[in-house]
Order: sequence, then C-alpha cells, then structure tokens
Amino acid sequence: MPVATVNISFREDFLVQIDQIANNESRTRSELIREAVRLYINRKKEIEKIFQLGKQIGSTLDISEKDVMKEIKAYRKTKKTEK
Repeated sequence: MPVATVNISFREDFLVQIDQIANNESRTRSELIREAVRLYINRKKEIEKIFQLGKQIGSTLDISEKDVMKEIKAYRKTKKTEK
C-alpha cells in the first residue's frame, strides 16, 4: 500500500510526552502516532456499531432516542435523590 508523508504540529509539552512514550516502547514517533490513529479509528468504528445496534433494537422495540433520553434523565434523578 502506498505511504504518504504528512506534517502535523504539536505543542512542545505534548511532543515531549510522545517522545517519552515512544522511547519507553522502543518505537519511533511515527510508529506511535500511527498506532494511536489506528486505535482511534477502530474505536470510532466500534462506537458506530453500537449506535447502529441501538437504532436497530430501538426500531424493533418501537423506542425512540427521545424515549431513551427520558429514561436516562429519570434514572439520574433517582440517583440524585439517593445521595
């Protein structure tokens, strides 16, 4: 697969942290950042799957997002009164 080079900017303190982690893991900056991006993309895909499943289940049970939010608010209200 072809590889492209990109330039990105980081605050100096953030770059120091990146370098420390990369050094501790015997990686290059690029390897660490590529792994971070891969993890981020995979996480976004998993979250999207969860939302799609929620929509599917909601449709099957005839529950809307508004209904879910109403239940969440009611639950949180009961938790506040328990404290």
